[in-house]
Amino acid sequence: MTQTAVQAPTDFARNMGEMAWRTVKKFPQRVSHMVPHKGEYRNVTFTEFWEQVFTYAKALHSFGLRRGDRVVILGETCFEWAVTDWAAQTLGLVSVPIYPTLPPDQSQYILEDCGAKVAVCLDAKMASKLTGVPTPLLRPAAGEEGLTDHAGKSDLTREAWEAQISDGSPEDLATFIYTSGTTGQPKGAMLTHGNFTKLAEVVRQDLDVSENDVFFSFLPLSHVFERFAGHALTMSLGATVAYAGSLVSLASDVAKARPTVIVGVPRFLENMRGRIVENVRKQGGIKEKLFDAALAQGLKKYRGEAAPFYGLLDKLVGSKIRERLGGRVRFIASGGAALAPHVSEFYIAFGLNVLQGYGLTETTAASNINRPGQNDPETVGPPFRGIEQMIAPDGEILIRGFSVMKGYYNLPEETKNAIDADGWFHTGDIGEFKNGKLKITDRKKDLLVLGNGKNVAPQPVENRLKESEFIQEAVLLGDGMEYCCALVVPDFERLKGWLSAQGITETDSEKVIQLDVVKAQIKSEIDKINKQLADFEKVKKHVLVGRAFSIDGGELTPSLKVRRKVVKEKYADEIKSMQRV
Repeated sequence: MTQTAVQAPTDFARNMGEMAWRTVKKFPQRVSHMVPHKGEYRNVTFTEFWEQVFTYAKALHSFGLRRGDRVVILGETCFEWAVTDWAAQTLGLVSVPIYPTLPPDQSQYILEDCGAKVAVCLDAKMASKLTGVPTPLLRPAAGEEGLTDHAGKSDLTREAWEAQISDGSPEDLATFIYTSGTTGQPKGAMLTHGNFTKLAEVVRQDLDVSENDVFFSFLPLSHVFERFAGHALTMSLGATVAYAGSLVSLASDVAKARPTVIVGVPRFLENMRGRIVENVRKQGGIKEKLFDAALAQGLKKYRGEAAPFYGLLDKLVGSKIRERLGGRVRFIASGGAALAPHVSEFYIAFGLNVLQGYGLTETTAASNINRPGQNDPETVGPPFRGIEQMIAPDGEILIRGFSVMKGYYNLPEETKNAIDADGWFHTGDIGEFKNGKLKITDRKKDLLVLGNGKNVAPQPVENRLKESEFIQEAVLLGDGMEYCCALVVPDFERLKGWLSAQGITETDSEKVIQLDVVKAQIKSEIDKINKQLADFEKVKKHVLVGRAFSIDGGELTPSLKVRRKVVKEKYADEIKSMQRV
């Protein structure tokens, strides 16, 4: 089956630099960015932003960089990161972001693979990961040379700079974004200016967003999702971007920024939901009862059932939860990985519309999203106009259209394997269409083939397991086995709180999973979930893992997806123990 959206609009900027310049001229005095400053926010207008971009452009120009050259950007998401990228785009440079969490060897690999001539780093600590090229700093300490210190070394005039901005074409390369991958070395997806500018124009017509929106930005700008939604799209709209100061200040920052749109990932939404629930359970009493009643009424209202007490309970409970996010959120866009329906429904019950979307690095992030008023949490919504999608005979989702990458840098065979002769990009995801909306059912390579020949899609089962408040992560296994088994990472924070309420004060996670009461509780949770599954999907054996998965530990990619191959290698002995009779 092929799902084709209506024709895409044609009024898009030729390149990213021209797109930004159009917006600056249209909204010179509107607030472009809200920058954290001493616990508060400092507003930057588009005119002030453009002056900064020119200064950064002169600094980059001073290194002898010219159109088509590559420049690495290494650091956490912040205003300076964004300005560096926009400066690069106005000069026709190809910016190559590196995740700040990557270790030095992987960071150096990307630097060398892309052939960058300069690496702009947030600070000296980030710069220490790289060698072989100049590494000017965005936030230099006293005595250190910053990027803007180089601006005075350039002979680039304002007139010459603005005169060449429109020279680049939509087919020119704008960025390489290296896919984190679950195995092997990362691949540099080559994305063009047209990938971004055309998609931004399409999204602003298909989705209810405008210059009046305030986007809250806290995800890595090195990830394609934030790079498009919280960077390129906002610039196209003339909307405001409010940056989080840090993960530590995230909760207070979002309340102060009062965004209308939040771009998030499932792990963020799952963790926030968990903290809300845990806080309520600790308070107990009437507050817990009101919360449970409000959740139940909200879900009934969402499902079209009678909910006579919704209004009162929403005022008492839901409004306070929304206030924690600033009180103005129109919707939360979730992407980067699959979001379990029960998490989405939790927010919807409290008046926070979570719209799950879908896309990949190779498709410039956004290919689908649910629309406000037509939200189906079991799907990722219909495709954006101008984007074709097809389900291959083996169930794989194929995508064709203006958002598909040019290819992988210096990897012609990998490119050929990813994009077929007819221009279809093979996503590696399995899915189906439900009333015109795409439903992701699993990853093609992750499908388990049991010893009895049964195929099991692990993702739905894993999502069911994670519905338990005591389970943070689960990895379903079963290839060649007679049954499914699972590695289970408990939610240690919640588990320890539960134990404390019983007078058990053990805090060492490795020791916690050895407690009989914990083993019994997790088994009880799995038994309840097994009752909802087909017999061949049931988790017959499981092993508890004594620490949370992490990027540093290698179990998670920088975009917080589980590296199944790494997990299977790291926990090979535990997996073998479940295979024994």
